[in-house]
This record gives sequence, structure tokens and C-alpha cells, in this order.
Amino acid sequence: MGKLPGENQGPVATWLFVCTFLVFVMVIIGGLTRLTQSGLSMVEWEPIMGTIPPISDSDWNDVFEKYKTSPEYQKVNFGMSLSEFKEIFWLEYIHRVFGRLIGLVFFIPFIYFLIRKKIDAPLTLRLAGIFALGGLQAGMGWYMVKSGLVDDPRVSQFRLTSHLGLAILIFGALLWTALSVMYPSRANVSPHQKNVLIFSRILNGLIFVMILSGGFVAGIRAGLAYNTFPLMGDGFIPPDIFVLTPWWQNFFSNMATVQFDHRLLAYTLSILIPVFWWKVNRRDVSSRAKLAVNVLLGLFALQIIIGISTLLLQVPVALASLHQATAVLVFGTSLWVTHSLSARRGMI
Repeated sequence: MGKLPGENQGPVATWLFVCTFLVFVMVIIGGLTRLTQSGLSMVEWEPIMGTIPPISDSDWNDVFEKYKTSPEYQKVNFGMSLSEFKEIFWLEYIHRVFGRLIGLVFFIPFIYFLIRKKIDAPLTLRLAGIFALGGLQAGMGWYMVKSGLVDDPRVSQFRLTSHLGLAILIFGALLWTALSVMYPSRANVSPHQKNVLIFSRILNGLIFVMILSGGFVAGIRAGLAYNTFPLMGDGFIPPDIFVLTPWWQNFFSNMATVQFDHRLLAYTLSILIPVFWWKVNRRDVSSRAKLAVNVLLGLFALQIIIGISTLLLQVPVALASLHQATAVLVFGTSLWVTHSLSARRGMI
């Protein structure tokens, strides 16, 4: 997709890979913002003027006074000093400004390549769609923050998970598009490879769902519910899994249930990914696909170790951030595998 006859698509692919990496970094910054409880430090959304940070003492006092009107200050951080406020403010500020930087890094080269006719119509439409997703993501970010600026100084787990999910979708769309520019898809896939390709796509979906479940874990701090493994308390299934009514609320608001669901998805992938790895390595596929599936297996094993460690150590910031970052890498690698199975053979 997006390859014009006789044109070198290297610069376009490089640009898209850079954008993909920047979104990956943005997810890490967003996770750190949440883990350090910095996300509610900026109580206004100023898309233009908000790029200029407080400079003078007067500026800082003005921003701090606005924060003092928020529920988080009044109920959680009452009595916080200005120097303590600056610590949480800067991380949220970096989070917002970095998002705007990504928009510029995407938009300016996009216009340049469009004018120079380096991208064709289908690729242009896809890239315009990704840019629109970026705008939606910015709006969702503020919509999420607003939920914590009312009576309860915690953002909605539904809005947080939506914000995370959109970020992962943008990351995946950019990565897939970059791979498609570099390695165009084949017109047909052989029947014996179609089954493994379907398997790969199912894994893409399950890994995405697992990341969303991680968003709910983070949103209600379910990682602190049971800090034992493999049991949850005295059993595999926690006794308080259905204490909320109506019953469906347990899947989104019960710490025990949300953590159990996250574990269950991890157990499922712990079976499916090794089976998938075995199937791919038995097929006549490209060396690129075999490399990708080997990386997928290794990264997922690492992710399981990090996840268990994060749980047992009661969610330290560094490990929790690494757990989220590795989850994105696992998802990206699963897309790499899927794309490699459907792309033309060639050099790695």
C-alpha cells in the first residue's frame, strides 16, 4: 500500500516509523503521569496557550491557585507546597506538549510528501484517518481529565481505558502503515498459510483486549487487590469476584474481578502464543516472519515475568511503567508477525 512506481519510499517509511516510536514514548509518559498521580495537576485545557509553561513566580502562583480549587488538592493533596506541586505539574505538562509535538512531526512531513506526490491516494486517506484519530485522542485525553475534576479526584476507568485504547490503535495503525510501505502485501495467501494468518490476527485482537484490561486494572488500582501469585488469596478464583450489583459492574469496578480477568487473559495468551510460535516455525514462511514470531515469544515471556514481579512488589512505579511499555511492544510485535505472514518475501 502506498508505493508509487519508480519512487523510493524509504523516507516515507522512516517518517512513519519515527511517528510510531514517538507514540510509543507517549504511552510511556502517559503511564508515568498516571502512576505518579500527576494527571490532574493541570485543570485547564489550552491547546494553543497551554504550550507555554509558567515562568514567573506570578505565573506559578496563578496555576497553583487554580489547582487548589480542584477536588484532588482539597481531598488528597491539601496543604501541598508549591515546590511539590511543580513536581506533578511538569510531568503532565510534558505529557501534553509531547502530544502536540507528535502532531507536528506527523502533519508537516505529511503535507510535504503530499505536495511532492510521494504518497498515493489510498495512503493519503489512511494517513488522514490516523491524523483524525490523533485529534480524537487529544479530545479524549481532556474528557478523561475532566472526570477527575468533579467530586471524586480520580479519572473514570472507562475514559482512561478509552484514552489508552486510542493510543494503542494509533500506534498500531502507524506501525502497520509503515510496514506496508516498506513491504507491500501479497495479492494472494496460500491456503496452508491462511490458517496461521487467521491465528495471528486472533492474537492481535486478544493482546489488544489484554491491554484494555490493563487500563481497567490501572483505572481502579486493581493491582493492589491481591499481591500473591498464582493464587488470589487462598484460591485461584477470588471469593469477592461478584460482590457488586448489578453483576456486570464487577467486570469494570470490582478490583478482584478486574485483576482476575487480566490474569485470565495472560493465562490464555501463555498457551496460545507458544502454540502459534510452534505452528509458524513449522510453516514455509519468510525469514522475516520467523524472526518476528521468535521476538514475540521472547517479549511475551519477559512481559509475564515483569507482570508477576509488578504484582508481588505491589506495583512500584518503575516496574508498572515497564510492564505497560512491554505490553505495547508485544502488541507491535504481534502486528509485525501478522504483516510478515501476509507480505511479499524479501530481506529482513
